[in-house]
Amino acid sequence: MAQKIIEMSGIYKSFPNVKALQDCSFDLYPGEIHSIVGENGAGKSTMMKTLYGIYTPDAGTIRVQDKTVSSLTASEAIEWGIGMVHQEFMLVQEFTVLENIILGSEPRKSCGRIDFKSAREAIEKYTSTYKLSIHPNRKARDISVGEAQRVEIIKTLYRGAEVLILDEPTAVLTPQESVKLFDILENLRSDGKSIIFISHKLNEVMAISDRITVMRHGRHIATLPKSETTIPELAKLMVGRDVFLNTQRTEGKAGDLLLSAQNIYVPGERELSKLRGLSLEIFKGEILGIAGVDGNGQQELVEALTGLRPVEKGSVVFQQREIQNLSPLAIRERGISHIPEDRNTRGLNRVFTVEENLIGVSFRKAPFSRGIRLDFPAIRNHAEEMISKFDIRPSEPSLSARNFSGGNAQKIVLAREIDLDAALLIASQPTRGVDIGSIETIRNILNAVKKAGTAVLLVSADLEEILALSDRIAVMYEGKITGILNAKDATEENVGLLMAGSSLAAAAV
Repeated sequence: MAQKIIEMSGIYKSFPNVKALQDCSFDLYPGEIHSIVGENGAGKSTMMKTLYGIYTPDAGTIRVQDKTVSSLTASEAIEWGIGMVHQEFMLVQEFTVLENIILGSEPRKSCGRIDFKSAREAIEKYTSTYKLSIHPNRKARDISVGEAQRVEIIKTLYRGAEVLILDEPTAVLTPQESVKLFDILENLRSDGKSIIFISHKLNEVMAISDRITVMRHGRHIATLPKSETTIPELAKLMVGRDVFLNTQRTEGKAGDLLLSAQNIYVPGERELSKLRGLSLEIFKGEILGIAGVDGNGQQELVEALTGLRPVEKGSVVFQQREIQNLSPLAIRERGISHIPEDRNTRGLNRVFTVEENLIGVSFRKAPFSRGIRLDFPAIRNHAEEMISKFDIRPSEPSLSARNFSGGNAQKIVLAREIDLDAALLIASQPTRGVDIGSIETIRNILNAVKKAGTAVLLVSADLEEILALSDRIAVMYEGKITGILNAKDATEENVGLLMAGSSLAAAAV
């Protein structure tokens, strides 16, 4: 067995009121891809940020190339040959790709000027060896997400990285870009580089890893060779119980037209996320999935339909009445409920109790109020019923929402919005940041809602989720819909092409 290039043992790390890491361990051999999996909050990124020098451990030892270091700074980690590609890319948008790669490590001529020729030659060595296709002269603002990630990888290699840490690298990629990334990682491994791959996508982990480490609640649970484990076993280790991940779309028959958005223009957070003449239709009793790489206008679409963002041009007709630019309350009263993307800022009041959050949009109505007075026994009875129906844990109505895990906090939001019995449920990233067990529950709930006749607009960055649940799939790219597919015609390949901006005709070829 080769000598370990990285060995971490007994690592502890705490933040105010949070024990992020408790007696954790991890090791890495030269030329291997070692994946770290776990639910959100399991400690995966914290563990690797400790290795990379972003965090200082409270206790424990780190050995790099058989030498013990008490802790590392980021600059020391780079000197030891450790590089990290973060979820949020760190590129200067106005600089060229080449300038971003060499920033802080610029080669100099004898006169002191930057030697761009030698920099370009060094970069070309990496691009040709590892098939990292980039455009050195383009500004960072003009490149795709996939290319930005390749630039970040080259940045680490340019600084001498032998160990690369990739934190959720496929979260921002189309399926085709993910395949290209895996080819790059295989090339890096073949050349003796070592890869630490942080992910929650178990199918990807099983496809690319040599070994897999599972973390749960800030603790190391197991490290297994890929050949000795399975996806169900990994899921069980992550959650602590058996999990059934094969949620399937329930068959149903769509009814009458419910909502029609025609040629709408909506301002965006970024230039690429503005809605530009977008049109779509939603029918009763169907799940319409919205697929696309994050930041292509999905948030703007949801906010336009729920009254949280103005529609500058075009119309939104719901149940034969125009609703564009009505207030969020007026739109709710028309029959649209909304599971927001960020449950902590728009879905819940974390200070309020469970029972208060469950009536957050209906407290003015019977049976929860009589005139100007709230009916507390009715509110408590309602909360107990919802807690039981949606399996919210712990089952205490008077607890503050801040005491609940991500999955159970999301169940509170779902319970409130589904109980409204709206004609249309807009579910934006309903399983983001929740545990695998809660994902299973939430997907089953969405299927049941559809079966009961409610239309669901499902916006998710998880393509597997979109494919599993949707009756039709609309794909967004740069504020437009590039195609709408029936479920039976949709595959990862053709949806992925549409996510990259191809036309429906090109995706069908």
